[in-house]
Amino acid sequence: MTRRGVLAAGAATAAVAVTTASPASAGVPQPDGGPGGNPHRVPRDKISVQLYTLRNQLQIDLDGSLRELRRIGYTRVEHAGFVGRTAQQFRAALDAAGLKATSGHVGIPQPFDAATWQRALEDANIVGNKYIVHPYFGTDANGPIRNGAVYRAFAKDLNRAGELARRAGLDFGYHNHHNEFLRQDGGNRTGFDILTAETDPRFVHLEVDLFWAWRGTADPVDLIQKHRGRIRQVHVKDYDTNASFADPGSGLIDFGRIFRHAREAGLVEYIVERDDAGSPPRTPAQALETAQNGFRYLDTLRF
Repeated sequence: MTRRGVLAAGAATAAVAVTTASPASAGVPQPDGGPGGNPHRVPRDKISVQLYTLRNQLQIDLDGSLRELRRIGYTRVEHAGFVGRTAQQFRAALDAAGLKATSGHVGIPQPFDAATWQRALEDANIVGNKYIVHPYFGTDANGPIRNGAVYRAFAKDLNRAGELARRAGLDFGYHNHHNEFLRQDGGNRTGFDILTAETDPRFVHLEVDLFWAWRGTADPVDLIQKHRGRIRQVHVKDYDTNASFADPGSGLIDFGRIFRHAREAGLVEYIVERDDAGSPPRTPAQALETAQNGFRYLDTLRF
């Protein structure tokens, strides 16, 4: 099943709210005080895992897989659908495993429909989300979008979705892939430029997927410096020498270099992900190995 298929199946489920705390809020690595100070580290209680990574394994054994994530050390997850359960059933499974779904991926309705979105927000509150994140944009029936007007229209829908989320006590974010970094209308402005300029930071924060940003030739440090205080979440997904996915810490991305700017970014959640972690030729259970490798890497990283 494709990522978009999984997300579509879970479109009536999800959510999460981004805190309104300042970028220097608890959980954000603080400066080391200069030479001789202690190195930075990722706060253990801010490490999460995107359950899309484990989608095949969760279909086989939801309860056992969630318990294994807790054993690894996770206390929080980001969901992408409810694995065929209702919001109440999914919350019960998380509670039994000792996990919280602080964040969730759910696509806003297209064309936008406030009633449908409101139901997704209700499910988000049932599950206990803080953040709700739109997971995918940038292609249509003809492939990658190269029309800035399409991005501008979508930005208006993101603002509407974010305002409703805020009223529901949630904070709404946007998750990038690489298509957004294509230049629009034959000019120099990218889709990402349009989305970030046309959305209201009060209603739409950024969840930067570090793999897809690199794939789109965007340096995450540059993104942080351009969007200070707005990048609340990151997907920690590594990039191998074949330009494909790798477990965090085993590829080319210098995560420490990026995380040194965590305070500047406003970063409060570090989410392990690998799109192909449990898909052929890998086995579903190998996604749990990726989850363990990712947690261990972030927990021991010093920068």
